[in-house]
Amino acid sequence: MNESMMYLGIGLIAVGFLLIVVEAFVPSGGIIGVVAVLCAVAGIVALFRYETAWGVSGMLTTVVLGPMVFFFAISMLPSTPFGRRLIGEPSEAELAERNANEQAIRDKYKALIGLEGVAVTDLRPVGEARFGRERHEVLAEGGLIEAGTRVHVTRAEPNLIKVRAVRDPKVS
Repeated sequence: MNESMMYLGIGLIAVGFLLIVVEAFVPSGGIIGVVAVLCAVAGIVALFRYETAWGVSGMLTTVVLGPMVFFFAISMLPSTPFGRRLIGEPSEAELAERNANEQAIRDKYKALIGLEGVAVTDLRPVGEARFGRERHEVLAEGGLIEAGTRVHVTRAEPNLIKVRAVRDPKVS
């Protein structure tokens, strides 16, 4: 009968640790965590009923390993579906949509490469240029460019469009 208290105490502490990990995966509003603590306390009491040395060992084990298991479970939380929703990380579909949007923007800017336009303001080295109906903020490569000078796009990325002056300088 006495050894059964030892096994019961060790088992309850182990169940408490397991429930702490389960709490990270199953949204229960803390109910599983409370049950885990109750299991650990009941296990410590059972170990004290078996023998004081076992009770102290169980209590120290729970006090040391309990927080470690808890923080391990918390570190696993972002990898769970519930954790991703709780933290607000985007789903796979949202990531795919975001990547598609970013690719469309990059393609839009790549289409600007080689276009010719007119510097609307002096490019010292940053200013504005018009390409068709659109105005963009641009960066002049190779020196200052006066307003009214024809320019062509040499490089285009989001937030950076580089232009150079076209050899035949002024447009009226």
